[in-house]
Amino acid sequence: MLGYLIGTAAATAASAAGYQSIAPTGQGFGRTFIGVSRPSKQLALTYDDGPNDPYTLRLLEVLARHNVRATFFLIGRFVQQRPDIARELVKAGHVIGNHTVNHPLLTFKSSKQLRTQLTGCERALTDAVGEHSNLFRPPFGGRRPVVLRIAREMGFEPIMWNVTGYDWHAPSVEHIEKKVTSKIQGGDVILLHDGWHRVFGADRSYTVTATDRLISRYKTEGYEFVTIPEMMGKAVVSRQSSVVSGQ
Repeated sequence: MLGYLIGTAAATAASAAGYQSIAPTGQGFGRTFIGVSRPSKQLALTYDDGPNDPYTLRLLEVLARHNVRATFFLIGRFVQQRPDIARELVKAGHVIGNHTVNHPLLTFKSSKQLRTQLTGCERALTDAVGEHSNLFRPPFGGRRPVVLRIAREMGFEPIMWNVTGYDWHAPSVEHIEKKVTSKIQGGDVILLHDGWHRVFGADRSYTVTATDRLISRYKTEGYEFVTIPEMMGKAVVSRQSSVVSGQ
């Protein structure tokens, strides 16, 4: 009986640890930003896995039409492929952050591999646009204590989300809208995708249209769309300055 109880406890602990390593709102492995306390009339649109031609540029057109600024977490190898798109994002006033070189699940990477992923993406972003934010989003949301510790030691601020449109495999625009609108309460960080980590040029037309509709809907309801730094109540901090200041 004792062995059964120990085994059950171990299984429960392993399950909880697994949940914390991938759940976007889990804080058991360390603090990450997932939005602000409710009630709030702020919403933050975030996009992962770009830059991606032509859909990142189409998103830029939609966001400009609504006068909305968003936050883009870019993959280093795609930035190297299309640095001009990264520059267009910054030129339009959007915030860009680190999403690693090639989008691995960091939960299973060594400390050395983690540093290589972050440094490689950082170098690609700097080469493309110069100074930029210190924001970092782990691919798939995968993390464990050492991932967050090393990221902070390197001057990065880990950013997660609390609302997702599940747009990477969405069958329709309406599917994305329903997933987002069913969870919005205010103060939310919304996860969408302007690209796909496996291949450059993935079709994200549904996400572009859903973005247009979501902004129209929530602006009508009195919501304000902000960047992650704006939602956090701070100016854009570069990784270099955060390392120097010890943030």
